[in-house]
Amino acid sequence: MNKSISFFDIGLNHFNYLATFKKSCSKNKNMNRIKEVLDKKGLKQTWLAEQLGKSYNMVNGYVKNRRQPKLEILFEIAKLLEVNVKDLIQDDENKKG
Repeated sequence: MNKSISFFDIGLNHFNYLATFKKSCSKNKNMNRIKEVLDKKGLKQTWLAEQLGKSYNMVNGYVKNRRQPKLEILFEIAKLLEVNVKDLIQDDENKKG
């Protein structure tokens, strides 16, 4: 039997990470690590905006943590940057260490 994995299944697997992400959104100014990952990979915000089909201003809002991407967009960003979605989420434990 060939069972495909749905977005719902992936979302359930990452529930704890997303709960941490939501928690950090209410406590911290820096809620995601998109900027750090872009810098590490030598990529520009304009490239990411083009790949996502979003405006530069929208992506800049994600990078500057003025706004947070929807879950679907966060997964797409992780795919484009070839990282695990967990690598884009900054939680309290990572900030301490």
